[in-house]
Amino acid sequence: MEFLSKENSQYYHWLPIFTVMLGTGMRVGEITGLRWNDIDLKSGIIDVNHTLVYYKHRDENGCYFDIHSPKTKAGVRQIPMTEEVKNAFLLEKKMQELAGIQSKVTIDGYHNFIFVNRFGNVQNQGTLNRALRRIIRDCNDKQLLKEKNNPVLLPNFSCHSLRHTFTTRLVEAGVDIKVIQNLCGHSRSDVTLDIYTTVTKELKQAEFDDFQKKLKEKKQEWKNRQEKDARFSSGVVEKILLHKQW
Repeated sequence: MEFLSKENSQYYHWLPIFTVMLGTGMRVGEITGLRWNDIDLKSGIIDVNHTLVYYKHRDENGCYFDIHSPKTKAGVRQIPMTEEVKNAFLLEKKMQELAGIQSKVTIDGYHNFIFVNRFGNVQNQGTLNRALRRIIRDCNDKQLLKEKNNPVLLPNFSCHSLRHTFTTRLVEAGVDIKVIQNLCGHSRSDVTLDIYTTVTKELKQAEFDDFQKKLKEKKQEWKNRQEKDARFSSGVVEKILLHKQW
């Protein structure tokens, strides 16, 4: 998220929505469908109770949106805000006030959407993924200019990748699998379990690789100490022999 800082003003306006995605694991339609009355900044709770669906095929009315209820009961949930997520909402509000932007669209009776473009219209997954691709491209270009030898570049990823990253972070932090399932709105525990199993397997491998590395370092340290002691002993013997010869 560092590349989206104020110094990179071209992409700064994308910082709040991607921060919320990464910090809540919400689906794209849940994020784009959020209204100001769905969040409680005082208690730090996000109420997920609907999703915004975008239909990109054009008819006589053009592309359009619908509001759907979550597909399963698990989709209806409350997500606690981290301090970073709360600040992202506040930043979005402040930026919109400064730019004179406000939600102007009503969809199936729903209005007052949080994340809107400069025209007051809701965002959609295609726009967000295109924004991510531009951000990744420019971030990598900057990194290539800065670090010509072995630069660390961002891989291509989508909005859904941010949701997966959130889930992975929960697993790595040792959060209970049932809590993860509830936060992510997984209707089936096996979906959460698959991610949990994959991540824990990777963590085990990483821990084992680290163990092997440390063991190898210890062996080399022990070998160096033996060689040093052997050289010292040899030196002492030589001195004794020389002394006797005198």
